[in-house]
Amino acid sequence: MKVLILAGGLGTRLSEETGLKPKPMVEIGGYPILWHIMKIYSYYGFDDFIVLTGYKSHVIKEYFINYYYRYSDITVDMARNSVEIHKTRNEQWKVTMLYTGQDTMTGSRIKRAKDYVGRERFMLTYGDGVSDVDINALIKAHETGGKLATMTAVRMTGRFGALNIDANNDATVTSFMEKPQDGGSWINGGFFVCEPEVFDYIGDGDDVIFERTPLERLAGQRMLNAYKHRGFWMPMDTLRDKMELNRLWTSGTAPWKKWNDIR
Repeated sequence: MKVLILAGGLGTRLSEETGLKPKPMVEIGGYPILWHIMKIYSYYGFDDFIVLTGYKSHVIKEYFINYYYRYSDITVDMARNSVEIHKTRNEQWKVTMLYTGQDTMTGSRIKRAKDYVGRERFMLTYGDGVSDVDINALIKAHETGGKLATMTAVRMTGRFGALNIDANNDATVTSFMEKPQDGGSWINGGFFVCEPEVFDYIGDGDDVIFERTPLERLAGQRMLNAYKHRGFWMPMDTLRDKMELNRLWTSGTAPWKKWNDIR
């Protein structure tokens, strides 16, 4: 099953990094968040990726073209004009980098992959968020649900501690909860499983936002299911998010890292 990854946006809320690179190439622990996302899927045996690029797409292409030089021990013999790779770390990935336009919206980017996917079930996620979601359980829930699409639903953790204050004494705190889940509402966490008919819900042009008309139509026709994930999920929207994800990685407590190699 192919995995589509949306990786073409501007990432304006992370402008400290995205002036030089696309958001999916912002690094966590020395590796782009795109790499982390691909490692999540690869852990479950899904290694066929279609990266939907746009803004600064050349950075993503150059990264994968030079992947083994970047992470291997090499000897450059300048007299003989040769490069010898000594120790290399093999990935089983097949990566198609599909340029989908500079300012194209999410739905239109997905539609551009139709010919590469064919009439097969596919997975889809965003190139800026990591999770410890069980991909196999997600797929099983999709198969059981019998709908055209299944979205992973998550609860966002609040950024600040929540206070309850005594109604009769506005200086007395009656309870405190550090970083509660915001309102208990379930939100779109990405990590979709889709039947090929989903492409038929996406109109032509560059301005189709997947989260608007296509998903709204699927929901209205009761063809969209939610897989409730109660574990870890975190997007990298801001510099603060990046710092927290790096902290988790460097401390060895990153919940999304299920693979066993040294990276």
